Order: sequence, then C-alpha cells, then structure tokens
Amino acid sequence: MQKNTKKVVFICQAAMIAALYVVVTYVISAFNLASGAIQVRVSEALTILPFFTPAAIPGLALGCLIGNWLTGSVILDVIFGTLATLFGALGTYALRKHKWLAPLPPIISNTIIVPWVLRFAYDIPTAIPFMMLTVGIGEVLSCGILGMLLLFALQKFDKNIFKSH
Repeated sequence: MQKNTKKVVFICQAAMIAALYVVVTYVISAFNLASGAIQVRVSEALTILPFFTPAAIPGLALGCLIGNWLTGSVILDVIFGTLATLFGALGTYALRKHKWLAPLPPIISNTIIVPWVLRFAYDIPTAIPFMMLTVGIGEVLSCGILGMLLLFALQKFDKNIFKSH
C-alpha cells in the first residue's frame, strides 16, 4: 500500500474516533454525567480503541479536547483532562498485547489527574482522596466495564473496521 494511502486512513480513523468521542461526551453531558466530582464519562470507554489502532491516540486526545471545550469546561480542565485521556490512550496502546490490562492506563491517569483539576480548576472543596475514589469508580465503570465490552464487541470485526488500507 502506498505511504500516502496509509496516512489518509490513519487521519480518517483518528477523525472518526475524535468525532465519536465528542458526540458521546456531548450527549452524556446533557445528563450531567460527564463532569464533576462524581462522573461516569461514557466516552472514556473509547480509550480502549488504541488496543486496535494507533490512530485512536490522537483521535481520543482531540476528541477529549473538543468535547471538554464544547461542554463548557474551564481551560485547565480542557488542558489537563485532555492530557489524562492522552496518557491513558498511550498506555492502552503500550499494553495492547495484554487485553485484560488495556483499560488500566486511562483508569489510572484519570483517577490521578482529574481530582486535582476538580480541586484547583473548579474549586471543589471535597478532599482529593475522596474525589480519586469517585472519579476512579466512574473510570472503572466507563473504561473497565464499558470499554472491555466494547473491546470484545469490536474484536470480532477489528480486521474490517481498523484495517490500515
């Protein structure tokens, strides 16, 4: 396959993943589930996608950035929330040979980073360890459970969906 064709496929996959992340974040935020000290950001289930394609890494980061921006997040949340998702996506890609470990990086990165964002960007007075617990539970639900369900559902079709040509 030509080098340019591979680049186009990569960019298209990343763009589709970014768009999907934005749409899911936007819809879930209408139910007030995508942000706050207690959150289940369903779009974070998509952080399992680097298991299938490296194009998911920039797609998820861009999707998180746009999703946070469109849902009215403050600039520190846009920056550090995006970094948390990026770190999680990079970790998932690094663990792609270990299916059961793939959701751990986004769970860990968001559990560590997001409570600090909530505390300092939104001045939520709740103790950081408690917010780590609540954010961590939400991440286990979205990445660990929904993400793994997504992984198993997509694994049947991954050669068709994520082919590089």
